[in-house]
Amino acid sequence: MLAKRIIPCLDVKDGTTVKGVNFVNFRNAGDPVELGKRYSEEGADELVFLDITASHEGRKTFADMVKRVAANLDIPFTVGGGINELADVERLLDAGADKVSVNSAAIRRPALIDEIASNFGSQVCVAAIDAKFDGQDWICYLNGGRIPTGRKLFEWAREAQERGAGEILFTSMDHDGVKEGYANEALATLADTLRIPIIASGGAGKAEHFRDAFIKGKADAALAASVFHFGEIKISELKNYLKRYNIAVR
Repeated sequence: MLAKRIIPCLDVKDGTTVKGVNFVNFRNAGDPVELGKRYSEEGADELVFLDITASHEGRKTFADMVKRVAANLDIPFTVGGGINELADVERLLDAGADKVSVNSAAIRRPALIDEIASNFGSQVCVAAIDAKFDGQDWICYLNGGRIPTGRKLFEWAREAQERGAGEILFTSMDHDGVKEGYANEALATLADTLRIPIIASGGAGKAEHFRDAFIKGKADAALAASVFHFGEIKISELKNYLKRYNIAVR
């Protein structure tokens, strides 16, 4: 059985790590370079860096910031935000990223996933999906949760897999920052219908939520931000807790 991964996420805006609730009301959470270094030392399995306003502002992710974070890590590093073409992927891999996360640009032009997978390999391409439940279906959103697309979560996740994405990073916008647990039902449906790893995002507030994401949600990895940034959960303690439930962690 593959070990489950614990992944801190740095949502970066104007060069600073921020954290919001339901994708709004951001507060400062610290320096991305320092936080990345800390998580690498504390036993995180991977790190995700998202330039959360790059797509909305129509600009590229800050490669120099990525370079500075990468220099302090010895764990796999995924970067997302403002990636629209292969040149962007190349620039970020050169800056020290191991994988790239594509979201808005991939929904607008799905062939981007095929291009990344065929040029760099599926393992480099993470398809990030921000979705909100409308009472009937999970609908995907663009530009950091600003624009509804009409595309449905499960259908788009399947297409991303077929086009060559190596992982799905699913964020429930309804659960984001609320700290009441992940969207386990939707996660389990993704896990049951896809053959690639699913990363759970949105809703971590306590150790039990990670446990439930792995057991009920069948997720392969769980991503969280504020509970790590503000010291509410320590990664080593979380891993010890999960081991008590026979959840394989590194």
